[in-house]
Amino acid sequence: MFWWFKRQDDLLRYEARDLPTGGYELRIVHPDGSERVETFEDVQSLTRRQVQFERQLRDGGWSGPHGWNV
Repeated sequence: MFWWFKRQDDLLRYEARDLPTGGYELRIVHPDGSERVETFEDVQSLTRRQVQFERQLRDGGWSGPHGWNV
């Protein structure tokens, strides 16, 4: 699944997905195109991190999430 956050003219995207080898990945694509990847062993850890990350974004002036399921 993909989510987008917007701040002024900047867009930040993040993706949460299952890994084919097991576990989960949170991939963050910053407005400049740089990426950061965090991996998790279980879905509960991924979900906790997503909630924390979205809170940090909103506190930083980003609006969202805007997104869809793929």
